[in-house]
Amino acid sequence: MTKENGCTCGQTPCTCGAESANSANGGENGDIVLRAGTRGSRLAMAQTKRVCGMLEKLGIKTEIVVIKTIGDDRTNVPMHRVGGQGIFVRALDDAIINGEVDFAVHSMKDIPAKRPEGVVTCAVLKRDSPCDYLVHNCPLEEVKVIGTSSTRRKAQLLRGGLNPEIRELRGNVDTRLKKLNAGDYDAIVLAEAGMQRLGMELPGTQLMPQWYVPSPNQGIIAVVCRDDRELAARFAPLNDETTARDSLYERIVMEEIGGGCFTPQGIFCENGFMIAEVLSLDGKVQQRIEDNVSSVEDAHAIGQKLKVIAADLIEDARRKLGIKTF
Repeated sequence: MTKENGCTCGQTPCTCGAESANSANGGENGDIVLRAGTRGSRLAMAQTKRVCGMLEKLGIKTEIVVIKTIGDDRTNVPMHRVGGQGIFVRALDDAIINGEVDFAVHSMKDIPAKRPEGVVTCAVLKRDSPCDYLVHNCPLEEVKVIGTSSTRRKAQLLRGGLNPEIRELRGNVDTRLKKLNAGDYDAIVLAEAGMQRLGMELPGTQLMPQWYVPSPNQGIIAVVCRDDRELAARFAPLNDETTARDSLYERIVMEEIGGGCFTPQGIFCENGFMIAEVLSLDGKVQQRIEDNVSSVEDAHAIGQKLKVIAADLIEDARRKLGIKTF
């Protein structure tokens, strides 16, 4: 049996792709309506609305579909214990593959190295600030307790001169700020790009990326869609070539190093200049490479070298955090 929209599977949601194709190609009046999948957090919604606004200017209509993820429920569990930031991406990948939505908008740093078949990154927006931001109401020298769930941020803060106590902190931006203002922490770490996207001006200190090297692709918004050439082409005008190139080099280094979300590693490329480092969990030991990158071969070479010289740090983090290998 074939529905009016061309569906032949008879399933709800449609699994044969016909409903997605119908949505992406427009209805009877020829209007294009693309369904955007997103988490329900304020930041995720702001990023998705930004992309939808860009598409609207191109004459492409959109609608937003909120997808709930396991990571939104388990905010009391350390990130590396629930599968890292990739847990937020997987639910949206599944929604694209299953035909529930046509595309999704992500903080690119959350997208895992290994991607499932059926989805492609179709646009990389111009990079916003790559910096971390230490939010604090008291003077910097009085900061003693800092909240973060990131092993990278923890290691880099411990390497610095504050000598703080680091306590676990998860949740969306509003939840973290409430805990800061309640006095649970003296300071918390946020991505400055996220603050900017939410229109927030908060007291605190910008952490320079040359020393507090960000996560690969931090500050970048990426659009992922169904692996369909015609659909992907609709997002091409949103793509920034310089950011796309830098982000590619960062991801190549990340993939070569491996280590997963549990390894304290920072990777940052700006106009072809790469800084990549791996730290011990306590921040006392580091392996770092700074070099110019002009090709994917250069990026592979940097990643391979860093993986070798930082092998002990990666294995030590795996062992201490109880991460199993398969």
